[in-house]
Amino acid sequence: MEIKRDILWRVYLSFLGVVLLSFIVLGRAFYIQNVEGDHWRSMSDSMHQRFVELDAERGTIYSEDGQMLSTSVPYFDLYMDFGADGLREKNGKRFKDNLDSFAISLSGMFPDKTSSEYKKELKQAYNTKDRYYLIKKGLSFEEYKEFRAFPLVRLGRNKSGIIAEVKSRRLNPFGLLAKRTIGLSRDNAQNVGLERRFDSLLKGTTGKRLVRFIAGGAAVPVEGYEIDPENGRDVITTLDIQMQDIVESALMKMMVQSASQYGTCLVMETKTGKIKAIANLGRDKNGDYGENLNYALQTTEPGSTIKLATLLAVLDHGTSRITDLVEVGSTGSAYVGVRNVNDAERAPKPVMTVRECFAHSSNVGMSKIAYKAFASEPDLYKNYLHKFHLDKRTGIDLVGEDAPVLPRLKRNKEGLHAMITASFGYAIEVSPLHTLMLYNAIANNGKMMKPYLVNRIRNNGVTVKEFEPTVLDEAIAKEKVVQAARNCMEAVTTEGTAKDVFKDSPFPVAGKTGTAHVAGGDIKYYDGVYQASFVGYFPADKPEYTCIVLIKTSPHAPMHYGGQLAAPVFKEIANKIYAMYVQGKKGMTLPVTADSSMFSYAGFTPDVRNVFEQVNMKPVDSAHKNTWSIIYSNNYKPVIKGNPVVKNQMPDLFHMTLKDALYELENRNMKVIVKGRGKVVAQDIAPGTAINNNQTVTLLLN
Repeated sequence: MEIKRDILWRVYLSFLGVVLLSFIVLGRAFYIQNVEGDHWRSMSDSMHQRFVELDAERGTIYSEDGQMLSTSVPYFDLYMDFGADGLREKNGKRFKDNLDSFAISLSGMFPDKTSSEYKKELKQAYNTKDRYYLIKKGLSFEEYKEFRAFPLVRLGRNKSGIIAEVKSRRLNPFGLLAKRTIGLSRDNAQNVGLERRFDSLLKGTTGKRLVRFIAGGAAVPVEGYEIDPENGRDVITTLDIQMQDIVESALMKMMVQSASQYGTCLVMETKTGKIKAIANLGRDKNGDYGENLNYALQTTEPGSTIKLATLLAVLDHGTSRITDLVEVGSTGSAYVGVRNVNDAERAPKPVMTVRECFAHSSNVGMSKIAYKAFASEPDLYKNYLHKFHLDKRTGIDLVGEDAPVLPRLKRNKEGLHAMITASFGYAIEVSPLHTLMLYNAIANNGKMMKPYLVNRIRNNGVTVKEFEPTVLDEAIAKEKVVQAARNCMEAVTTEGTAKDVFKDSPFPVAGKTGTAHVAGGDIKYYDGVYQASFVGYFPADKPEYTCIVLIKTSPHAPMHYGGQLAAPVFKEIANKIYAMYVQGKKGMTLPVTADSSMFSYAGFTPDVRNVFEQVNMKPVDSAHKNTWSIIYSNNYKPVIKGNPVVKNQMPDLFHMTLKDALYELENRNMKVIVKGRGKVVAQDIAPGTAINNNQTVTLLLN
């Protein structure tokens, strides 16, 4: 009995100890959760912090005349941290005082919810201390600027809890124009065009930001722990947006009219090798045309445009002159050396000069003079192709350029057959860019220029690298050979295959038509697909620009000759460029009238007065002793009006230069983010708003 009592006593004592320990554990848990909870939660957050990368603002690609061709446009994702100290101090008085007006403002900008619904959601998020409450995603810069003026938001990040995450989208402001050449920077996809070629310069250097991960995996930035990224460089191209529009429009019109498969057109500045315009139009499954591939860099059998290389080689070799007679016959067909050669159209007479063979694009005539020159040494013809830089890539500032394909020209029957075939544009593959480069050399009196697309690289408006014209060969042929070739090219437009197109041209044009049967992949020669082309320069007497047009037709298209498809496009482009860029250089006396244009500038008052004094103008000056002024036009007279600034308020920077704007803002210890170039057209903190030290302001320039 005594043993039983002793055992029970021990059991009861153990049970009491377990109960007492349970109460102690529960009490401690309650104390930790409710009394020390904030402390331990902050400790937990600090254990889930890490640095994340901040993408730099990608540089802008510009045309030669300063137009934006590809640029990054910021957009904003807005969140709210309801655990922010400034929002919760004094029992949330600041939040409660601004809740109604803030909800009304949100419903006004984002009508997907009423003000009462916004108010209810905001109160609920406040009560649960939501640290990353989503307000809205994808706001434009203008919308974000408006949002910054909302009640509560305008008090600043610490007092409002507002978190704005800035991201960017890459846009081509001119849409289709030169889109494939410019390229597009894409997430999770390979860039193309200049965006790819200069990616390392455009993307800049990434920065770092310390973030704290909270419930749900959301990352909240930790204030003060940030390494700013270094913005990307700007790329200034050789492209002219007006020429690009002319080229794209003329090519598009012919593509739609002929329902062709694809087309490309390039315009090169003759003296420098600058590519001023480049269009690539391909048809998609829906029948619409877009810039999907850079056809200008793809090699194909060129057809008759290669006859310029044959002509130069033969004339330089000395076996023929352009006045020599060639028997081409009257059947449009002849046996030359080891193969039969056919003309697309019968020659106008059975015996023609070399000049006439070129002008009328006679395959028989050109192959006969090539056979005469290189029958015993076909490989010598290949040496000339090497001399004309038709055996290697041009080295233009783009990735993906095809390498030319040349035939094997050995001193045997197969080599001779290949040489004769290559002499009129088959068994050899070159790109439109190669052909353009060769014809441009003749326009440039024999000096061959390397084609290029980029003028300079800039960093924050300062040029860090300049690209100059590059001479590949001072003389690809003797001077008399070049002049003879120019004579033959002029004959094409005055008496040859393109005479009907250019008979009423207001200025002389020189060039060459080309029509080639297409074979490759699933397409065979008998499928009736053609490549129509025209390449030349203008004005023929004093060349300024060289241009090539190439169009690949649909099977059995009724219009497929170079003179029908490509030459009219060339003519339209040449006429418009001549009127805008060549004729305009001659200058015209224009009547001077009173300046009725509206203008607005802003600047440092003493500097403004000094400028007017230097140009001998007397403005209406009401600036008095104001440090800053606004200048505008009123009744044909310039007016200087004071632009007062207050020390602790955001100044009005509209139409200031970046230099003046930075002077004002940095004197207020503000951080500045600059987008664009030119004068200030927008600022994301409204003039007159109270500002704090180290506050960030974004300026949009244009």
